[in-house]
Amino acid sequence: MSSTLKKFFRVFKKLIIALFCFVLVYILATLVLSYIPVNTSTQKGDIVVYVNSNGVHTDIIVPVKNEVKDWTGQILYSETKANDTLAKYVAFGWGDKGFYLNTPKWSDLKASTAFNAAFYMGTSAMHTRFYKTVRQDDSCVKLTITKQDYQMLVDYIEKSFEYDENGETIWIVNRSYGQYDAFYEGNGKYSLFKTCNTWTNNALKAANQKACLWTIYDKAILSKYK
Repeated sequence: MSSTLKKFFRVFKKLIIALFCFVLVYILATLVLSYIPVNTSTQKGDIVVYVNSNGVHTDIIVPVKNEVKDWTGQILYSETKANDTLAKYVAFGWGDKGFYLNTPKWSDLKASTAFNAAFYMGTSAMHTRFYKTVRQDDSCVKLTITKQDYQMLVDYIEKSFEYDENGETIWIVNRSYGQYDAFYEGNGKYSLFKTCNTWTNNALKAANQKACLWTIYDKAILSKYK
């Protein structure tokens, strides 16, 4: 075996070991930091919000309108660009733009989309959806928070949008999943260390609610409310 080939195998071996160590540390950090709670003592209030999971991805669901915030002038339906007066709640989720728009189902996932999302190579988007009612169950947790905490949650959500020169959210035209949702340009980039569930977890921390020290998956968040 030539010296060049031997050098190649040594470098390749080091890369494999480094990758294995990274994955191991990443998994351990996820397990440990997800287990550590923050804001274990919370103050109850009059504003109802929800944390909802579809089994993988989490959203924050808030009132469409109350004395703290009216979202109707900022968040609109995708097809008609008009709000339904019967809608009582709007859900917010943050994630990788390519993943959101090109992967409506897991069967649509491409390796290039996953790679770009994981390694900080894409842009982000905000996904919104209107609801007339929200039902609490194992995948949807109800919280009652104070006006002050809700204001901090609103501030966090607003900072997750990208805005145009007029200070308006930037609607991603005709890319909704259905009649009652819409996508907007998001602020920040998705990565292995900042996922859609990390965003939700940080939203809860911003609002002084129970959360993980850091997490990337939905069940760790929901477990704090069981």
